[in-house]
Amino acid sequence: MNVRGEEVMRVKKVLSVCLAAVMAVSFVACGSKGGSKDDSLVIYTNSGSNGRDAWLKEQAKEAGFSVEVVQIQGGDLGNRIVSEKNNVQADLVFGLNNVEYEKLKAEDTLEKWEPEWAKEVDLSLGDKDGYYYPIVIQPLVNIMSADLQNPPKDYTDLVNEEWKDKYTILNFGGGTGKTILASLLVRYQDPNGELGISEEGWNFVKNWIQNGHMESEGEDYVGAVIDGSRPICEMWGSGVLQNEAERDYKFQVMSPEVGVPYVTEQVAVLKGSDKTEKAIEFANWFGSSKVQEAWMNEFGTIPCQEEALNNAPENVKAFLEGVHQQDIDWAFVAEHLDQWVEKVELEFIQ
Repeated sequence: MNVRGEEVMRVKKVLSVCLAAVMAVSFVACGSKGGSKDDSLVIYTNSGSNGRDAWLKEQAKEAGFSVEVVQIQGGDLGNRIVSEKNNVQADLVFGLNNVEYEKLKAEDTLEKWEPEWAKEVDLSLGDKDGYYYPIVIQPLVNIMSADLQNPPKDYTDLVNEEWKDKYTILNFGGGTGKTILASLLVRYQDPNGELGISEEGWNFVKNWIQNGHMESEGEDYVGAVIDGSRPICEMWGSGVLQNEAERDYKFQVMSPEVGVPYVTEQVAVLKGSDKTEKAIEFANWFGSSKVQEAWMNEFGTIPCQEEALNNAPENVKAFLEGVHQQDIDWAFVAEHLDQWVEKVELEFIQ
């Protein structure tokens, strides 16, 4: 072999070794589960706003978990999970209510499991089949300006001309707006009516929507309540308490005789995740009495954990004493809710 031939062979040998090394590194990078990034959990929630996501990430880190908290509006979150059913992107979900979880369960997107704290909460609030478990109770109310004279006592008062454009309705893509809409429609349940609702019920909801103001993206609807420019607004329970604390303000709260809808935020593990055990470990930590008490103290939530609730601050207890639960057939709601929302968005929102 001449000198040139030997040189070519040496070059080929070097390239071969380099290629093998690159392939080995690539294989390790693609196949390794040991890195901190691979150990991290992706958590979907509709309850990560107002600093909850950052707080949870920091507290989880101190407890030994690496998490990414993805905030998605309640009405869109369920659809997102279903759309990713065959290519699961998250490991865990919390914050949705029973209606949304029943839809996810029907779509076979949830893993059956049981938390360590199962006996410390009222399991009748969760799923009898063991796919999702209760963590937070949320009464959904209307907050009102402290200066509002002769405030309305019920949603039925709001359709009067004196309240024209004086109240904000949260959009129906979110869990609060959608659930309050359902709580009004079920008052007019009629097996012979359109989508199970009487004509009177549809007329009332149409007038309620068109007499009020639909939430606009980015607006400070809580500030509008405080300054009186639009003195009534829908709000979830922990949002009432958190805004009172942050803005140093005390709202009036509408408490209809029929009651207000209570929704229970739940936690579930997503089927198809390759980190199921880690997700359950996180859920055991997050749903524990200690963490739920800290969550309550930080964000004004109302925990399902009895021990944590017994230690609730006076403002949480006072808020609960001022409202009571509306009797709602949630199975009926789950059957019709998507169609109700579609109808009002197409026909009633101007």
